Amino acid sequence: MLRTLSRVTELPIIVKQLQKCCNSNSNRTISCNNRKNNNNIPGNGKRILQLQQQHQYQHPSLIAVRYSSSFFGLFQNAASAGVAKTNNYATEATIQVNRPFKLHRLDEGPATEVKLTKDEALKYYTQMQTIRRLETAAGNLYKEKIIRGFCHLYSGQEACAVGMKAAMRDVDNIISAYRVHGWTYLMGVSPAGVLAELTGVQGGCARGKGGSMHMYSPNFYGGNGIVGAQVPLGTGVGLACKYKGNGGMCLALYGDGAANQGQVFEAYNMAYLWKLPVIFVCENNNYGMGTSAERASCNTDYYTRGDALPGIWVDGMDVLAVRSATEFAINYVNTVGPLVMETNTYRYSGHSMSDPGTSYRTREEIQEVRQKRDPITSFKELCIELGLITADEVKAIDLKVRKEVDEATAFAKSDSELGVSHLWTDVYSNNLEPKLRGTIGFDLDHIQERKGVNH
Repeated sequence: MLRTLSRVTELPIIVKQLQKCCNSNSNRTISCNNRKNNNNIPGNGKRILQLQQQHQYQHPSLIAVRYSSSFFGLFQNAASAGVAKTNNYATEATIQVNRPFKLHRLDEGPATEVKLTKDEALKYYTQMQTIRRLETAAGNLYKEKIIRGFCHLYSGQEACAVGMKAAMRDVDNIISAYRVHGWTYLMGVSPAGVLAELTGVQGGCARGKGGSMHMYSPNFYGGNGIVGAQVPLGTGVGLACKYKGNGGMCLALYGDGAANQGQVFEAYNMAYLWKLPVIFVCENNNYGMGTSAERASCNTDYYTRGDALPGIWVDGMDVLAVRSATEFAINYVNTVGPLVMETNTYRYSGHSMSDPGTSYRTREEIQEVRQKRDPITSFKELCIELGLITADEVKAIDLKVRKEVDEATAFAKSDSELGVSHLWTDVYSNNLEPKLRGTIGFDLDHIQERKGVNH
């Protein structure tokens, strides 16, 4: 329906029709399904629905949108101005998940109809846009040779992290591999703290000592550079949650390239036997280091590879689907035992900055995903269509995010490195000996400064 707002010439007619067929109840609900069951909709409502269908994008279907008593006045103002002022009357929508979940050893799966409030829409869009801008800035800094070493970008996969974080509670934890700039931001580190860590200066979240692959914050166990090694560590975090009895769980993330590691299957086995609250998340972006998943794995249905462990496949380009699946998984692992979740997603960049990403896939393929399945564009257009966000609000968010990331980039370029004497501080979280062990030829005292975010 809301897509019809662009057809300004028809707006006065639609307004009059709506006024005739609707009463002045303060909480009138228009319920429909975009693609079927249109027979019970009044003629005027059906006309609106037809107009909506003409402009339908590949979004989840609108089920219900709640309007305030000021709906008609705002709609008429929008008609006369030619601008959709929807944010003042659409506060919540119920949405059908676009691509169905796939289940392994589960009788029931996540909810396929999810609610989205205006505040959530603004939050998720801001988070995804910030991660995208952050990664663009990181890529540019790497090309300028200000960031050195390894650098793995998350562009294209933003819906995975934002969707999972939206479902997490204060007692929950997450551990991942090396594509974690976005996760670091979501877990409480500012864009300046992330970019400064990448450039190796003291304003970074680990004071410049960790770099791209080793950033941490409370309940966030990093950034781990060894392929697959974070999975058994995440299993240990799950064991700690069960041992403490705090009701928490751990998301143990890994990619399709790490899915064939033996330690992953060992972790599955231990978690199943001990019924640990761990969600093993395979972020399947369809390509490992220089090759496709089909060339590297005999079974690319990663959600089934836990064998006895149940599994869920979810569209990793749909932030609301990821949130729904994660909410289901959190409840499951806290009541039954571990679970495998595959988020099917796509990375726009190469495996790392040293990989152009086009020797094993075509530029046309990348461009097609950007145009048809981009998680940020799809979510933005969905929210505008539902009336949860206006174009003006989107523009304001984009400007704010750009300003914040630009300022963070300038800070990361201008801040200074730590002095040499600070490089060996905070080696141990709880120092039991006065000297650092293993420093042959050096006599170094252990010093605790505790100035990093992870302290």
